[in-house]
Amino acid sequence: MHHYGARDAVAEAYAMVFLVDAGYATQREVAVAFGCSERTLRRHQERYHNGGMAALATRSGWRPGRRRVPTKRLRIIEDLKAGGMSNREIAARLGVTEKAIRKAVGPSEQRMRQEPLPLDSTQTSGSTAPATPTVKPAAEQRTAAPSPVSAEPAAMSLDRDPTNRVWDRLLACGGLLDDATPIFSNGQAVPGAAVLSAVPVLVASGIFRLAHKVYGEIGPAFYGLRTTLLTLLLMALWRIQRPEALKEHDPERLGRVLGLDRAPEIKTVRRKLTRLASYHKAEQLGAELARLRVEERGQLLGFLYVDGHVRAYHGQRNIPKAHVARLRLSMPATTDYWVNDQAGDPLFVITAAANAGLVKMLPQILQEVRKLVGDRRGTVVFDRGGWSPKLFQKLLEANFDILTYRKGKSRRIAAQRFVVRRAQIDGRTVEYRLHDQAVRFLKGKLRLRQVTRLSDNGHQTQVITSRWDLADIEVAYRMFERWRQENFFKYLREEFLLDALADYQVEPDDPTRTVPNPERRALDKDIHSAQAEVAELEWAYGAAVVDNPEGRRPTMRGFKIAHGQLGKQLRAARERLTALLTRRRGIPPRVEVGDVSAGAVVKLATERKHLTNLIKMVAYQTESDLLALLKSHYARSDDEGRTLLHELFHAAADIDVTETELRVTICPLSSPHRTLAVQALCETLTETATVFPGTCLTMRFAVHPRPQIGPAFPGPRPGPAPVTVPSST
Repeated sequence: MHHYGARDAVAEAYAMVFLVDAGYATQREVAVAFGCSERTLRRHQERYHNGGMAALATRSGWRPGRRRVPTKRLRIIEDLKAGGMSNREIAARLGVTEKAIRKAVGPSEQRMRQEPLPLDSTQTSGSTAPATPTVKPAAEQRTAAPSPVSAEPAAMSLDRDPTNRVWDRLLACGGLLDDATPIFSNGQAVPGAAVLSAVPVLVASGIFRLAHKVYGEIGPAFYGLRTTLLTLLLMALWRIQRPEALKEHDPERLGRVLGLDRAPEIKTVRRKLTRLASYHKAEQLGAELARLRVEERGQLLGFLYVDGHVRAYHGQRNIPKAHVARLRLSMPATTDYWVNDQAGDPLFVITAAANAGLVKMLPQILQEVRKLVGDRRGTVVFDRGGWSPKLFQKLLEANFDILTYRKGKSRRIAAQRFVVRRAQIDGRTVEYRLHDQAVRFLKGKLRLRQVTRLSDNGHQTQVITSRWDLADIEVAYRMFERWRQENFFKYLREEFLLDALADYQVEPDDPTRTVPNPERRALDKDIHSAQAEVAELEWAYGAAVVDNPEGRRPTMRGFKIAHGQLGKQLRAARERLTALLTRRRGIPPRVEVGDVSAGAVVKLATERKHLTNLIKMVAYQTESDLLALLKSHYARSDDEGRTLLHELFHAAADIDVTETELRVTICPLSSPHRTLAVQALCETLTETATVFPGTCLTMRFAVHPRPQIGPAFPGPRPGPAPVTVPSST
């Protein structure tokens, strides 16, 4: 597949990237074969995608000329050192190693000075505050030594009491803090603390790293970017479906799980969402998340499911309408198109402009897919809304295969021509009665394959595909698996409130966008009525001809005289129809929306809604990843797996904090078999050695043993006492 010199490290790195990107092997397989870690391989891929072959030659280690501790933290280190704090305490406070502190304060001791903030320590609520340094404003700090956007900034804190974060809040008010450091306190049976079991999967999803890469910082603030994202994600897992529902929860109780004195409340969460939406980078964040998801789950991209979800709108704005299938009516709405992988998990979402149909949106969607999968040939699965033989031909030319239902009338196939097929696919046994044949479209220019399924009630379902290499039963199975995406929409509507509005703002629409001409539409109704009237009169005139007594009226002239009134009505109806058709020829079929109505040139704001959709998408992916880890330990994971996760996220847990670890001990669940499954899951999560975002604490998980019911016997359980039966005498 590829040749390179054994001593050429750059060529070897490119070979590893080439094998994974081309789809010949997974990241794990390549890492094992080349004797490196998956993290090293992902680093090679990122460097190659960003800078090509030249980036692969980047030397390892710290970048020359850059301080290991940013310049904006040197003054804080110096003042804390002058206050008598040890290097180890300073390192734990700032989130760096003790060696880095020693290197930072070594040559700078002559510049140490104490300049406390103008705040009397007696103003704090009885807590002893450490010596506070004078630091530069946050804007000047970021200008002096910007940190790389790919790494999360080291967190810092000047507070000692986890329940009183007055110093950090003061620094945030002064513009000196970008994000509060999570500081946990020990607690027994903290409500909802078991949701921390989802943190390792959230960290592995890359949401925090990629968000920092895309947005940088949204500070200075006490609730910065990392804290805001973690709050929104845990809200989704707790099923706190919108910020307004936070009023029903105690902020101090939620804050204990986040490592804060209080969780952000309604207005704060709204402001943070508005701040993030002002950057207009939600699409970029979604693309980065999808790219990382593809790198990790590339083997599940053989079939991509594309479908639109219509969010009905019940407000006062005049926005374009769309057909809501579940309500069976047309109403103001916004259409989002989701792309899901072979397992049914979402990859990314695109909001359609003016509710464009699937035929129009598919090329745009597949352009984004091409950026993710590269030159790999994938199969796109969609429903009848994307039926268009001309579109099929374009997709085939773009190196995509298609799989969809056939639309329109087709010739029925005799029942005796169907063959029963059975197979084991994805661990499931399926059985269909199928018929396989070739069909042609576009006057014979397009040759495709049609697999027809015969149901028990005699209904025939035609499936059209360009995949000739698959067995007919797999073609049918992959097509019918499209219902996974429908179930995904239903789950997000019910559990994550997908259809809820994120805000009530509107944006100006394109006034040059064309819409169907309402005048022509009204004229079409009149033409339809006129055609029906002409058809009815012609039927009556024809019936009169059939019933005409030739003995009394042998000539046509006599027949016309006898039915003069009916003929007059028919001629008038035909003249009216001709006039309407002539009038319609002069009316354009489409007009610009600005010429129709000034109120129709607005649309609902999409940025904030797109961002909340990404949060819900990551939360759903987190549940899917936890469910995959749980599957081998829970027999009913397919039926009750997500229900078990819901119970887990709301369960109480003990929190124990040491210098290096954050220990979460979950209380027993409702049944013993569920508790055992969660215990196995905790062992798997502990092996990941995940560091809680913003801290240096490694997370460890365990489950409390279930309480024993009844007395405990040290030895064998005693048997029943002997019974003496008296003799008959």
